[in-house]
Amino acid sequence: MSPWVGLAAGLVLVASHWAAYEHGRSVEQAQAGQVSAERDSGDRLAEVIGERSARQQEHQRAQAQEEARAHGHEERSIASAGAAGADAAGQRLRDDGTKFAAAVSCPGTDTAAVARGQAATRAAMVLSDLLARADDRAGELAKAYDQARIAGQLCEASYNALIR
Repeated sequence: MSPWVGLAAGLVLVASHWAAYEHGRSVEQAQAGQVSAERDSGDRLAEVIGERSARQQEHQRAQAQEEARAHGHEERSIASAGAAGADAAGQRLRDDGTKFAAAVSCPGTDTAAVARGQAATRAAMVLSDLLARADDRAGELAKAYDQARIAGQLCEASYNALIR
């Protein structure tokens, strides 16, 4: 055998091993690329699902807060209507008190009775004025209480919508 044939056979052997090695590397790189693509695809899917879930939660929170605001507005309307009714009833009471105070006087010829009547009229007027002031203050306090209560309930409902 000629030395060239042995050298050629050696070269063919080295070339075939080199080709097999390169083929194995390309297969391994293709598999790694496929695994990486699958992982990236899974990551993107998880990200999309997470975003969708976060959007849905945010939408539910916003809807719950809007419902709380609407309920608060309704409560304020009811409180305002109640306050208007109470103001009207208070005004009637004050008018009746004033009429009563004016009617207390005792007409007559007896000066002592007239003096007592005038004193009773002044006392009735003072009590009528005191009743009017107390009623006004009670109305102011009731309005302030209603506003504070409604604001507190609205705040609580908004907070509860956020932490759900």
